Amino acid sequence: MSPVLAGIFGILIMILMFMTRMPVAFVMALVGFAGFSLMVSPSAGLVLLSRNVYETFASYDLTTIPLFILMGQLGFHSGISKRLYDAGYKFLGNIRGGLAMATVSACTAFGAVCGSSPATAATMATVGLPEMKRFNYDDELSTGAVASGGGIGMIMPPSVVLIIYGILTEQSIGQLFVAGIFPALLITLLFIVSIYVRCRMSPEQGPAGERFPWSEKLRALMGLGETLAVFSLVVGGIFYGLFTPTEAAAIGAFGVLAIAVFRRQITWDGFVTALMETLRTSCMVLMLITGAVIFGKFLAVTRIPFEIAAWVSGLQMSPILVMGVIILIYFIGGCFMDALAFVTLTVPIFFPVVMELGFDPVWFGIIIVMVTEMGVITPPVGINVYVVYGIARNILEEDVPLEKIFKGITPFLAAVIAGVVILLLCPGIILFLPRLMY
Repeated sequence: MSPVLAGIFGILIMILMFMTRMPVAFVMALVGFAGFSLMVSPSAGLVLLSRNVYETFASYDLTTIPLFILMGQLGFHSGISKRLYDAGYKFLGNIRGGLAMATVSACTAFGAVCGSSPATAATMATVGLPEMKRFNYDDELSTGAVASGGGIGMIMPPSVVLIIYGILTEQSIGQLFVAGIFPALLITLLFIVSIYVRCRMSPEQGPAGERFPWSEKLRALMGLGETLAVFSLVVGGIFYGLFTPTEAAAIGAFGVLAIAVFRRQITWDGFVTALMETLRTSCMVLMLITGAVIFGKFLAVTRIPFEIAAWVSGLQMSPILVMGVIILIYFIGGCFMDALAFVTLTVPIFFPVVMELGFDPVWFGIIIVMVTEMGVITPPVGINVYVVYGIARNILEEDVPLEKIFKGITPFLAAVIAGVVILLLCPGIILFLPRLMY
């Protein structure tokens, strides 16, 4: 059997194993180990397995992941998310759809200290859904805004997905963080526009809320100071080379904890819960990376990535059309797999192709993160939708049908697609800050 054919069989077996609901990380590791052992030798496969598991969990660079996750957990348990939402509510709540706009804006701001899409969606659902219910917002709009806004956490630095992409492709995590700022703000603006248009067409979906005096608005704005301080410290420090991304993650986590303790906004139980959630999430992410690395070694032996790159470079198609096909694959795949798992699985395959076509690796990283962002709100996986569904049932004490939430994300999905098209046509939006800073 030729190496390429063996690789194709391995991919098909992996897809079939996914259908058994076996964890993605274990499937990738098992198929990668078995395939590598068959093509090289069983002893080489055992060495590969033991070495990659150890190197992943012992990697100094990967300590960035649990530290940024811890920063987000501490931010949630210390009430930062509530203050962010309160500021958005005071400024935007008095216009039609204003509470939904405030929710999306707060999701973007919280993404600057969180980095996880489901965590952002869960946090803002807890804060925003009761308020929108109180002002008689339509369930489609309220749940759709929370689920979609949570996806911005994947783009806004510090993003866990961008960290994984940077590690897998050996790109500067600092440049990726810088590159993600303008696209995240662009998507936020497009979401706000879609809410505005929707409420102009159907005013009953997002009634206007209270109007607040400027004194209260300015007071609420003061609550953004700590978030801005932590974000500036972390990202600014990376920009100017004051410390590495790993050191920035440690400083950010310590900064959030220091602010929470100083202002007496976190309890001992909240601190312990934050540590436990960080441990659970970090283990999941590190296992995904381990599985992807092992499977990537198997793919390298089969030479599939290099054959695909050679085949694509020989096509009589413009590079932008090939990129369109790759983006479509990421969109479809993101509908069926967790975004982080899909990125770790496919980057080793498509990255050589993209480099062969001459695209910028930082630009490509932001594009695929934006495309996989659509996967967190589209069926059948749509993890953010299920998170919002569960929280709505617990907090609002009523079932919002899944079909209604999926229907509610439709305008936001169109906004993300528009954002991807804009960034395809204007790559400078992504690359301006990295080129300026680096």
